[in-house]
Amino acid sequence: MKQVRVGIVGMGIGRPNAQAIARDPRGVVAALCDLVPERMDDFAKALPAPVRQFTDYKKLCADPDLDAIFVGTPNQLHVPIALEAVRNGKHVLVTKPLSDSLAAARKLVEAQEAAGVVGMMSLSTRYANNTRYLGALAQKGDLGEVYYARARSVRRAGIPAWNLGFITKGGGAFRDMGVHVLDSAWWLMGLPKPASVVGVAGMKFGQRGQGYWDFTQPPKETWSKFAVDDYGGGFIRFENGAGLQVESFWASHMPGEVQIELFGTEAGATLNPLKLFRTVGGAPQDVTVNLPKGPEPWDNLAGHWLDCILDGVQCEAPLRHGMVVQEMLEALLRSGETGKEVRVKGE
Repeated sequence: MKQVRVGIVGMGIGRPNAQAIARDPRGVVAALCDLVPERMDDFAKALPAPVRQFTDYKKLCADPDLDAIFVGTPNQLHVPIALEAVRNGKHVLVTKPLSDSLAAARKLVEAQEAAGVVGMMSLSTRYANNTRYLGALAQKGDLGEVYYARARSVRRAGIPAWNLGFITKGGGAFRDMGVHVLDSAWWLMGLPKPASVVGVAGMKFGQRGQGYWDFTQPPKETWSKFAVDDYGGGFIRFENGAGLQVESFWASHMPGEVQIELFGTEAGATLNPLKLFRTVGGAPQDVTVNLPKGPEPWDNLAGHWLDCILDGVQCEAPLRHGMVVQEMLEALLRSGETGKEVRVKGE
């Protein structure tokens, strides 16, 4: 059996991705990379086979024994690491968002496509079983034309402060969690080409030392550096006339929620709980869908990535998708700064 030997950069989100790759008989986690060796030592114990360890991602990417690299670092380092991997002929799997800016995202996509390696986004919400179920219905036409959607990701107290990358320039709530529901809603709508975005975004909690994960307060020397959005919301208009309302809150005086609502000409749907709404025989029908327990999202996406590398399957979540999502989210944040609608190209 052919196998893909993978190096994992970042011991945070890298862990569930690495575990999924290791669970697939076609994947081998062969190396880890992190600035803190102790993190690698700890994680290596949970892996089925011995791994080499690196603290320099350039040396990892140059290792001829590796076929592919997973990038799971703060946003600001996604492109530098993935670019190094691509330059060394490695396939890449990059956690969301693709980058901390549209320009950097575009540079990576151009390099990856020119190199002819597989480049895929790691998107746990898009690859969750409930999202995949709705996606299959939408692609079959069971919802009809999906002409409108609402998507939101809300936390009551969920600002991450364990890495300054989250709360300094290039981080923020929308790039951290809003990107999940934005990407998934856009995919469920059939990947329409965006035309314009109007939005609001700002910080109401983080700069005051409030709203941090599980209501704990980090030291002042940490939260005093907060310089990004802890909320954002807006409206995206697509070239086909469809619209998407999207919201993201790291902290709020509201219950936590992750929700996508689809409005179709033949049926509507909600993600959480998974329900369908339609009219049958002239009467409304509401159907609750009870999915059987299935694979974890990480297993779904790791399996597809390996399919693409080993069998040449067309990638369902290419880095180019990540670039379009990056353009939409950056436009929303820019609209929040300027107070003006922002036109987008939707490449």
